[in-house]
Amino acid sequence: MFQKDLLKDKVILITGGGTGLGKSMAIGFARLGASIALCARRRDVLEKAAGEIKGAGGDVLVDTCDIRKPDEVEKVFDNLYSKFGRLDGLVNNAAGNFICPTEYLSPNGFDAVVRIVLHGTFHCTQAAAKRWIGEQKGGRVLNMCTTYAWTGSAFVVPSVCAKAGVLAMTRSLAVEWGKYKIRVNAIAPGPFKTEQAWANLMPEGFDEKMAAKNPVGRTGEHAELVNLASFLMSDGAEYINGECVTIDGGEWLQGAGEFNGLLELTPEDWMAIKMKAESSRKKE
Repeated sequence: MFQKDLLKDKVILITGGGTGLGKSMAIGFARLGASIALCARRRDVLEKAAGEIKGAGGDVLVDTCDIRKPDEVEKVFDNLYSKFGRLDGLVNNAAGNFICPTEYLSPNGFDAVVRIVLHGTFHCTQAAAKRWIGEQKGGRVLNMCTTYAWTGSAFVVPSVCAKAGVLAMTRSLAVEWGKYKIRVNAIAPGPFKTEQAWANLMPEGFDEKMAAKNPVGRTGEHAELVNLASFLMSDGAEYINGECVTIDGGEWLQGAGEFNGLLELTPEDWMAIKMKAESSRKKE
C-alpha cells in the first residue's frame, strides 16, 4: 500500500525489536527503505532478527541493552551514531507483562513491569530527544501503548499503570518538544498474536473468547499494525502529533478492560497459569 522508498534514508531504532511486533515493524520498515537498529537483552534473538531484516533489504545494527539502565541506553545511542551518523525515528516497543490477581502481586513483579515499560520508554525517548535538540533537527517517536491505559483492566495492574504513564508522556512531550520538530505519537494495539504474549497472557481458550467478543471477530494481523506504524513514521504524517491511534477492531468500544474476562477463572485456573508462565520463562 506504500511506495517502496517511503522510509528511504531513515534510521529507526526499535527497542525490544528482536521478536513479535517489534521484529515485524523492523522488517516492514526495512522493506520501505529504512536502516534499522535493534536493542534488547538477548543477542541471539537480535542476531536472528537481523538476518531477516537483511533479507528484507535493510542495513541493520543490533546491540544488547537493558533499557531500565540509562547508561546502557546511552551506549546504544553512541553505537548507533557511530554506525549510521544519525537517527530519525524511535519506536519504544520493549515491554513486560503478565496476568496475576493483584492481591498476589509481588513488589518486584510490579516494579519489573513499570521499570521496563515506563522508565525504559522515558530513558530512550530522552536520549533521542537530547541528540535531536542538540543537532537542531526533528525526529519522531512512536510509543506502543494499549487501550487499557485509559479504561483500566483487571489482572494486569502493573502494565495498566505503566502504559497510562506512557500515554501521558506521549501527550506531554508532543506539546513540549513540538517546537523542536519532534513528533511524539502512540499506537494502542488490541490483541495481536505473538509467542511471548500468548505464553504470558492467554490462558487456555481465552484467545478464542477474546476474538469472539471483538466486533470484527478476530485478532489483528501483524501487517496491519506495520502499515499504521510505517505511516506514522513517514514524512506524510508530519502534522500528527500527540495522538494515540487505536488498532483493535473496535474491541475496547464493545467491552472495556482487555483482561476483565478473566474474572471467571478459578483459583485452580490461576495455579495452572502460574505454572505455564514459569515454564515459559525457563525457555527464554
